[in-house]
Amino acid sequence: MAAQEPEERFDLVVIGAGPGGYVAAIRAAQLGLRTACVEREQALGGTCLRVGCIPSKALLESSERFAEAKHGLDEHGVVLREVGLDLARMLKRKDGIVGQLTKGVDGLFKKNKVARYLGHGRLDGPGRVLVIDPQGKERVLGAQRVLIATGSAVATLKGVEMDWDRIGSSTEALSYPTVPEHLIVIGAGVIGLELGSVWARLGAKVTVLEYLDRILPGVDLELANAAQKVLARQGLTFKLGVRVTGARVEADGRCVVEAEGQEPLRADRVLVAVGRRPFTDDLGLESVGITLDPRGRIPTDEHFRTKAADVYAIGDVIAGPMLAHKASEEGVACVERMVTGAGHLNYDAIPNIVYTHPEIASVGKTEEELKAAGTPYRKGSFPFLANGRAKALGTTDGFVKFLAHPETDRILGVHILGPRAGDLIAEVAVAIEFGASSEDLARCVHAHPTLAESVKEAALAVDKRQIHL
Repeated sequence: MAAQEPEERFDLVVIGAGPGGYVAAIRAAQLGLRTACVEREQALGGTCLRVGCIPSKALLESSERFAEAKHGLDEHGVVLREVGLDLARMLKRKDGIVGQLTKGVDGLFKKNKVARYLGHGRLDGPGRVLVIDPQGKERVLGAQRVLIATGSAVATLKGVEMDWDRIGSSTEALSYPTVPEHLIVIGAGVIGLELGSVWARLGAKVTVLEYLDRILPGVDLELANAAQKVLARQGLTFKLGVRVTGARVEADGRCVVEAEGQEPLRADRVLVAVGRRPFTDDLGLESVGITLDPRGRIPTDEHFRTKAADVYAIGDVIAGPMLAHKASEEGVACVERMVTGAGHLNYDAIPNIVYTHPEIASVGKTEEELKAAGTPYRKGSFPFLANGRAKALGTTDGFVKFLAHPETDRILGVHILGPRAGDLIAEVAVAIEFGASSEDLARCVHAHPTLAESVKEAALAVDKRQIHL
């Protein structure tokens, strides 16, 4: 039986419209490629925009304002007789923001003349992408090049019986209809701590169970330990070194979580936040000879090329941190190299942020990574407690930590726990991109009074010449 002829042909077909895929598609179109993007969800933007980064940040902001109104305004002389929670309105605001942004991506596709196909996309041999729409109808697109940007899916845990309601993932935790009396979070990574913080602020008792003996694996240990103390003061209970062996919903609707060597815990809801896995299901990889690595990722070279000719991959399906901005920058670098022959991404200059309160932000190497690699370094730090702007804001928890090479003074890594850390880390990412030293950054004028002065002071502290401590 003859293969179905492509109904349209494109220079590039992108499979997946998350922050990697849609950005790559737009940039490819800007560079003159006839581009199509296949996405199975009606709303564009991927997990990040629909049920990840954006909605979680909306809830974090709303819950932080609620907590401040309830507990933190007295010292400012603002007295509120009563503070109430309208959870439905809070969730509606979150959904509204998501809706606006997904429609925005759709508008960008139209503006840049990216052809959008609704359905599941899979490779169908060299130069062919099969699209199966929601009604099951199939069509074939011809593709000179294919870019796989299908992102990641929720990882589950053996023995945990997910019903995707009482025991669910971050998606369900974004839309609980009522505040749980007791929420158990399995996993003390970014997602678990952010969403645990949301529901703790809104009144839930939150217990965080973590297999490791620390929170936030991958984050600089000094920073993570300090963050744990702050979050514990905010009401999160941490149980570390706990191996969860099972969880289930009982007949009365309550959840039971079992762990090795622990008494069973009961809760209203359980959030499973043990990470994500690359989403490579039913992509037709075998039709072009691609095999996954032991961690389920698509192997690529430094230019995002797979072993199959003219098939590329970016984002969560390849090696590296699962970050939306990493995927976006990979998408741009990938298509720019296709067209111009040049495209580069400096992985040492990719920031990572945890949007708890205070925020946690890092770029470059951690102290543990430098020790493991045998790389010498000097360290300087500066506390927000000594920063005038932080005192005025009433948010003085945390510090800025600089790691620089003792001979060249080049910045190796910077780690921030404190107010607006996610914004403060940007100047350091730029500094690392340009190969700056701590001295370079220390000599830059920082406005007074600002939180950014703490970054300058920490840079000065590398040479033990901070002014305000």
